[in-house]
Formats: sequence, structure tokens, C-alpha cells
Amino acid sequence: MDAKVTWQTGLSFSGTATTGFQVPLGADPLVGGANDGFRPLELMAVSVAGCTAMDVISILQKKQQRITAFEVDVHIMQAEEHPKVFTQGLITYRITGQSVDEAAVLRAIELSVEKYCPSLAMLDKTVPFEFDYEVFEIQGDREAQLVKAGKYQPRPS
Repeated sequence: MDAKVTWQTGLSFSGTATTGFQVPLGADPLVGGANDGFRPLELMAVSVAGCTAMDVISILQKKQQRITAFEVDVHIMQAEEHPKVFTQGLITYRITGQSVDEAAVLRAIELSVEKYCPSLAMLDKTVPFEFDYEVFEIQGDREAQLVKAGKYQPRPS
């Protein structure tokens, strides 16, 4: 895999990688930026969310779960002082569907966390993560209702 950033102006860059897609990178105006793109550490958080989301939805689809909506939220705390590294994280999986099996959700999260997601595997060496899940049930034409919620507890390393 290859990646590069190309300077645009000020603290604005365009990032690209092997796939050829581009992503804007920028900085906060408080440090001289134009607030015109992702912060580099935001991309690390998006990487974790995207990596585990792709694993979990793929596994749930293979388990023939009827999913109608799915999102993964990543909340990461950072150190107060520079280099402001990640200090802890919370990942919340929100699954909406019909008759979604809680055991299937837990297994999908387990496989992502313990086996498949390289973003989590790399950060897990230095950042403790917690994993929550919420399962919502669609009931006719009414708004989805929360029917199950819990935590996934990773195996001790």
C-alpha cells in the first residue's frame, strides 16, 4: 500500500493512496488552518469505524440477518498534551432490522475485534477500547425500537 499527501496551500493538503481516491486534509483555524478537510487523527478514527463496520455487516449478511440500517460510532479520548495521542476509545455498533439475533451480533463483533480488523489490531496495542452494541427492531411503519443493548468483552490478551 502506498499513500501520499500533496500540499495545496497553508495547512491544506490532498491525500491519496493506492486506490486513487482523494481526501482533503486540513487544520483548525486556531493553528493557522482553513478548516477545509479532515484532521489526520480523524482519519484514524474513521479507519477504525470503517474497518470494523465492513467486517460486522459482512458477517451479519452471511448469517442471513435482516439488517435495514447499520452504523458504527467511534468516540476516542486524546491526551491533553502534545502529541495528543489516543488514550481510550468506545465503539458503539447500532444495528436496525427485523428479528436480529443478538448472538449473531456478538459473534460478528467478536470476529471483527479478535480476528479481522487490522485498524483495531494496530491501535489495540496502545489504546484500550470498549465495545457497545444496540439492536433496534423495525415494527411495521413505526419508528424502530431499541430491543437489545450490551457490551462485547474482548478476550484478555
